[in-house]
Amino acid sequence: MSLAIPVGHDTFGLSLPSSLHAIAVSYPKWSDVVAVKKGESATVNAMMTGYPRFYVHRSVQKLITICQKEFGLDGEMCLLCPTAKTAECGKEYIRNLALLAGRPSEVRVVCCVIEPASPSSTNEITSLVVSPMAVLHKRSEVHILFFPGDTYTIARQFWQNCGLGISSRYAEHCLSLLGVPGFPQASLSDFVRFCGRTSYPMVMGKLKPKPQDESELPLSTGVEAKVALRRRIASFFVHDETSARNVSEDDVYLFPTGMSALWNAHQLLLATRPPDKSVVFGFPYTDTLKIIQRSGPGAIFYGHGRDSDIDDLDNLLTKKVEENPSSSPPVLALYTECPSNPLLRTVNMPRLRALADKYNFLIVIDETVGTFANVDVLPYADLIVTSLSKYFGGYATALGGSLVINPRMRYHAVLKGHLGSVFEDTYFDLDAIVLERNSRDFLERMRITNANAEYVCDFLHARSIEGGAPESEGAVIKKVHYPKYMSSEHYEICRRRLPGGKLDSKNGGYTGLFSLTFTSMKASRTFYDALEAAKGPSLGTTFTLTCPYTFLSHHHELEWAAEFGVEEGLVRVSVGTEDREALLEVIVAALSAAELA
Repeated sequence: MSLAIPVGHDTFGLSLPSSLHAIAVSYPKWSDVVAVKKGESATVNAMMTGYPRFYVHRSVQKLITICQKEFGLDGEMCLLCPTAKTAECGKEYIRNLALLAGRPSEVRVVCCVIEPASPSSTNEITSLVVSPMAVLHKRSEVHILFFPGDTYTIARQFWQNCGLGISSRYAEHCLSLLGVPGFPQASLSDFVRFCGRTSYPMVMGKLKPKPQDESELPLSTGVEAKVALRRRIASFFVHDETSARNVSEDDVYLFPTGMSALWNAHQLLLATRPPDKSVVFGFPYTDTLKIIQRSGPGAIFYGHGRDSDIDDLDNLLTKKVEENPSSSPPVLALYTECPSNPLLRTVNMPRLRALADKYNFLIVIDETVGTFANVDVLPYADLIVTSLSKYFGGYATALGGSLVINPRMRYHAVLKGHLGSVFEDTYFDLDAIVLERNSRDFLERMRITNANAEYVCDFLHARSIEGGAPESEGAVIKKVHYPKYMSSEHYEICRRRLPGGKLDSKNGGYTGLFSLTFTSMKASRTFYDALEAAKGPSLGTTFTLTCPYTFLSHHHELEWAAEFGVEEGLVRVSVGTEDREALLEVIVAALSAAELA
């Protein structure tokens, strides 16, 4: 199915793509991002949607309003979780952050049961009357986190960091059960009216991404979809059919978001290993570091991720063992990405694995950017986490995350045994059904994306100062951050290969993400504003999607990010499945504008 991708300076706040449950939003100008990050109310209120962990979807907002009116006390605000367990996690997270910030830390949880036959209400368990006209009759629950209004900004950090809140489809399901007029929303026009707009301008640019095959029908149940997803993910790790230690579907666990997969990976290690700080190695996606810092004993951060940092880490761990010669490992785990977002660097995985074996700690690798199609981190990772919302899902209409427990590693049985005993399926069926359908052509899309990105990056690298273009002759790109050029010797080790060791000719590319740094902020802004492509947060979409990453993700800590090479003017580009010549044409036009600025 081909959905419109709005492009142009008058598309601010529109969903990308034109879907009720799109997970990206249009920020066509650099100034739009600045206004959003400053929290300018007129700008924020003009947004139809946003990335779900950073922006509370309109359907979720509607359900929050109902819950707050029915069960809230004066001065309280609330957020919604799908289960009692996730709500308790939220309660603890919010309370701890509030205490650190000196804010009111009282948090209470109300379980709201939504079902055709309303039970009696006792204590903090209550119910809402379901409309007899409701189409759906499946019992649902929302677990409401109530907290003082002064604590709302802190509570939103839980929503953003951990990805444990309810999804837009779950909210719509609950609103439909309650018989709220306009739900379920059957069309984009319903959603447009719900957002207070009269129309959705279908302003299309020159770029046309690969459309979804309309003949592909979704599976009928969430159970079927989840089994299919787990089998599909497991199959990407099987390179030798004769191996008895291949990943099976039983080693794959699904979660509502990529960050909730990471959150659960960290909780799994905290529950099964001696508690200690974890190492975050290399500059990661912003919320990864925050989860490790805020959950458990904390983090040891090596933001550059260099080989010399491995030497320093080895020395640190040796010292810790000498000071406390117990049988406990000196750290809980090490977290890293392959490659990193947004710098596209890959760390020395073999050396880190050797260090993990030497000191008996575990390694967690996020390969969202590298993808199942391009990298193989099984030789190095105990746990592998992935945001399925990105390249795997591709079409930007569903969230999802996965956690794989590596059967080749020594603690596989312990980790799997514990997670199997406590695992709670919080992935909403309708989200899983959409993601399963979206991911059927994952490998095909990645081949196109890999080829497009390499073609564009080879051109840009030659026009960069690092690539040999002289600044005296007008070059404005300082560096192209792309695995082919950044720590390439380490990325090559992780590239997907065939059983004989040869590179996989169909897969094993350099992925579809790259970042550009410029000689001036003016050049950065001009390039971004002039680029005639979709612009906004997220990555891995079938359509090319660009954002001023550092300002978007680190606007309160720009100087700190710059210490690790993440410059304020960095522009991140997620390459899509469009015709590569058309893509290069719009990039060249934006670069020419930047060179003239």
